[in-house]
Amino acid sequence: MNLDQRQITTFEACIAGGSLTQAARTLHITLAAASLRIKALESNLGQRLLVRGKVLRATPAGQALLAHIKRVRLLEADLTQTLHPEQHDFQALSVAVNADSIASWFLDGVCASLKQHRLTIHAVIDDQGHTLDWLKNGDVIGCVTTLAQALRGCVAEPLGVMRYRCVAAPTLATELRAGEQTPAPHRLLKTPAISFNRKDTLQDQFLQQHLGVTAAGYPRHYLPAVNAFRQALLGGLGWGMDAQIQHPDDYSEGRLVDLFPGLWLDVPLYWQHWLREPPQAARLTKAILAAAKQALPTLEAAQGSSEDSSDLPGAI
Repeated sequence: MNLDQRQITTFEACIAGGSLTQAARTLHITLAAASLRIKALESNLGQRLLVRGKVLRATPAGQALLAHIKRVRLLEADLTQTLHPEQHDFQALSVAVNADSIASWFLDGVCASLKQHRLTIHAVIDDQGHTLDWLKNGDVIGCVTTLAQALRGCVAEPLGVMRYRCVAAPTLATELRAGEQTPAPHRLLKTPAISFNRKDTLQDQFLQQHLGVTAAGYPRHYLPAVNAFRQALLGGLGWGMDAQIQHPDDYSEGRLVDLFPGLWLDVPLYWQHWLREPPQAARLTKAILAAAKQALPTLEAAQGSSEDSSDLPGAI
C-alpha cells in the first residue's frame, strides 16, 4: 500500500492543529483541499482516521497511523545519518514522564545519550497513571507508566519502584501528632493535603492502604510543579506524599518529617515503548533502563525490604 505524502502531511497537520481549518492554514491550501486529502487517505486505508468535533482527534486507526509515521520519520533520519553523517542534525524524540521521575533519575540518566547521539527530547509531564494515554494516542514513542500490561505493538519493561512517604514540616508534624507517635486520621483529614494535580491520588491510596480510611472531601492544595510542591511542604502548608529519592537531605537535616515511620507507598514503574523501535529510540530506551537500574530499587527488593529501608537507593 502506497501512502500519499501530501495526504500524510495533511493528516499530521490536522492532529497538530486540532482542526482542518488550522491544517489548511499551516499548509497554505484551501479548506476544501485539506478535507479532500483526508477523505482520500481514509478511503485508501479503508478506515476512519479522525473524529470530528471541536478539536479533531485520532481514532484508534488514526493513532496507529500516527505512530507508524513517527517510526518512518525516525528511520529516514537514521538512514540519512548513515549515508551522510556530515549532514546529521538533531533528532527529536517525544516521551511522556511523570514529574517525580523527570525531577530525579530520568533526566540525569539520559543526558549522556542525548548528547552523544544528537537527540533532543520533547517531554510531556503527566501523572504516572495517565502517561500511557499519550503513547496510545501516538503522541510519544515511549512513556514511564504504572501500567504493566503492554499496549498492542509495544513492550513494557520494569524500571523499578518509586517509594513515597507521608510527610510534613516539623511544626505541622507536631500539631498533627498532638503528643502521639503518629497523627490520628481525623487530624490529617482536617488539615490540607498537598497534591500535584487532580490526577494525583497518592494520598488517597496511602490512607486506604495503611489507615483503612476512604475519604475524598478533605482540603487540598494543587501545585502542579515539583519545586512548588516541595516549597509548600517545607513551608508547612500541608502534608503530602513525597518521593524519597528526590531530596534526602530534607529528612536528614530535619526540614521534613516522616509522619508514619515504617509505612510507605511503593509505586512500580514501567517503560512502555514500541516493540519495533528505530535506532534513535532504541538508544534512548537503553539509557532509560540503565538509569532506572542505577537509581531505583527493583520491585522484588522493595517488597523484601523491612521497616528499615536504608538498603534502598535514596532511603530516608
